[in-house]
Amino acid sequence: MAASLPHASAAAPATSAAAAPVSVRHAAFFSVRGVAIGQGAPKTIVPTTGANAEQVLQQAQVIGANPNADLIEFRLDYLDFATDPARIAALGKQVAVAAQGKPMIVTFRTKAEGGSKEISDADYGKLYAALIPAGFIDLLDLEMFRAPEVVSALVAQSHAKGIKVVISSHDFHATPATAEIITRLRRQDALGADVLKIAVMPKNPADVLRLMDATEQMRASYSDKPQLTMSMGGLGAVTRLSGEAFGSDLTFGMIGTPSAPGQVDVGQLRQVLNTVHAAIDGNK
Repeated sequence: MAASLPHASAAAPATSAAAAPVSVRHAAFFSVRGVAIGQGAPKTIVPTTGANAEQVLQQAQVIGANPNADLIEFRLDYLDFATDPARIAALGKQVAVAAQGKPMIVTFRTKAEGGSKEISDADYGKLYAALIPAGFIDLLDLEMFRAPEVVSALVAQSHAKGIKVVISSHDFHATPATAEIITRLRRQDALGADVLKIAVMPKNPADVLRLMDATEQMRASYSDKPQLTMSMGGLGAVTRLSGEAFGSDLTFGMIGTPSAPGQVDVGQLRQVLNTVHAAIDGNK
């Protein structure tokens, strides 16, 4: 007869070894409408994708009512009237109400960076400059590769109105080298961004690791500003889920229609973010 394992003592139950201390450098957070960006689990952003006012307002109501969505992104480039500042401003104020006070990021994603419409740098600058004083924007997404004079002027105008600036870069074709990702994020920091953002497309698992490595290096050695970094597509979905471990403080989720490849349902996203946060927080 095979020997049986000895019974564990009731007085001294078997336990696993204690976890080693974990050192995670967090961002210097800031709050927008009560949402602390850069503190705790990454905050979730859900974009609108509607082409007209009715569609956008319906989406904003759904986003506003969903407890798993922390911020709403108002995507201007999807609109049929994407370059009409008066109509956009009027709709933006309605979106803010429909979203029940959740912080709003306003974004015109240009076609050159994966968006829906083309726009010249001059018109891009004029559109944003007309919207900044309208009073409904909490954060403005500004592409770093627009004309330098346009970028610098919009950063200054936004900050003068108390608007936080997300400076962004998107590569829908490849993943740059680690040094190039860090260079772009550092350039965004130098330009005055409040949130540093980059989205890249992986072709293999090593590309995904490169994005996470660059994010961690940026946080550890160069800047404590909140970051929004992601590897897109299904292969890169892990970066949307595990950002807290590497230094990404915001992430995009979806309700219905995604605005970029690889987005995860915001309810499922929240569950994973909370699980990762509990694991990291429990190791302190």
